[in-house]
Amino acid sequence: MHRTFLLVAGMCFAGSVALAQDPAKVDPQHCKVEFENAQVRVLRWHNGPHEKVPMHEHPAYVQISLTDGRGRFTLPDGKTKEIETKAGQTSWNEPQKHSYENLSDSASENIQVELKGKK
Repeated sequence: MHRTFLLVAGMCFAGSVALAQDPAKVDPQHCKVEFENAQVRVLRWHNGPHEKVPMHEHPAYVQISLTDGRGRFTLPDGKTKEIETKAGQTSWNEPQKHSYENLSDSASENIQVELKGKK
């Protein structure tokens, strides 16, 4: 009985950790799923001035900036990377885990097209 409880509790914890990395679940205030099928998931991000996004994870994705922006990514090991984007700029991104802070005095908006692996 005790062993079964530990197994079920462990599976629930592992599932909650996995879900906690999904940006649409971690931060629905800023991230909305616009479209999803077996090949891709399209996310729309809207971050107000100086707003922060908690740690989350992405598979490989293409990002299209809809506004000019400046932001800071923080990786799980604490390293940071600052970026500047221009409206219309498109970039390829490898799978990654990070938090984000909008460093601009204006809102930023972008579209991310996450690629799903073959199953």
